[in-house]
Amino acid sequence: MCSRDFQLYCELLYLFAGGNHRVNYQERFLNYLAVERGLAKNTLSSYQIDLTDFNNYIIEKNLIIMEIQYDHVLMYLHFLRRKKISSATLARRVSTLKSFYKFLFLEGVIKENPLGNLESPKQAKKLPETITYEEIDRLLAQPGGSKPADLRDKAMLETLYATGMRVSELTGLNLQDINLTHGYLHCLGKGSKERIVPLGQTAMTAIHVYLTKGRAKIVKKLSEKALFVNQQGKRLTRQGFWKILKRYVKEAKIKKHLTPHTIRHSFATHLLENGADLRAVQELLGHVEITTTQIYTHLTEKHIKTVYNAAHPRAVRKPEEE
Repeated sequence: MCSRDFQLYCELLYLFAGGNHRVNYQERFLNYLAVERGLAKNTLSSYQIDLTDFNNYIIEKNLIIMEIQYDHVLMYLHFLRRKKISSATLARRVSTLKSFYKFLFLEGVIKENPLGNLESPKQAKKLPETITYEEIDRLLAQPGGSKPADLRDKAMLETLYATGMRVSELTGLNLQDINLTHGYLHCLGKGSKERIVPLGQTAMTAIHVYLTKGRAKIVKKLSEKALFVNQQGKRLTRQGFWKILKRYVKEAKIKKHLTPHTIRHSFATHLLENGADLRAVQELLGHVEITTTQIYTHLTEKHIKTVYNAAHPRAVRKPEEE
């Protein structure tokens, strides 16, 4: 092995492989994100995927971490663009690398941060997909049976729309998180941030029916903490819920591409359309920044304009009629 190859090998062992006698900086970086910044497992997984992809690229180019410069990263981004990855993924890769190199710089691993002036690629703001009141009614009406799985599915869909929760938050609910007496649930959101979310009467009723007539017939162990369980009596996964939702979307004859997040978007949009305060919606969604919630105002502005055009005499009157 030549000296250059040996240096590369040691570098990768040092930064990515986590050998016994060397510090694994990727692991330390991910640990910093988890402990000090409180990022969730899914977010940490995305960081790890991004770093691994960059690692594979620099190995192929016979580069080492300590020698990475601004131009090298530009070449990497050009490589990603040729692969036609989405602008969102590209922006995430840039953000990950900037954070990683800033961490290395602050830890004293590198003397200069080569990505300090690297700007994230601009993304076109895409309005979130939503469904209408009529479509949400059709969807929520689908699980109409009396079997335990039907009662569970009804409770899940009603809870998702009533609270605007993320699907990971929904499947992460435990029995102790539900308070039907006072009509709220305890939610553990992104970055392990806690929030209290009110439940509407319809969702409360659906959960009560599921708990009294459905869940006990599915669970195998009384020690199971999960609120929503699968046919094996264990916690339902995000993927499991996604399969259930797709079936009901098909049965409801909804032609739109509907995901669990579409229901979250619809929850926020419908609240704002009916006069809810933006700050209140921010709290309900668990958004850290109000700017994240403000994207929904573009949808409600469109709705308001439609209502205006349909109702205002000057809006609907043609010029020749005046």
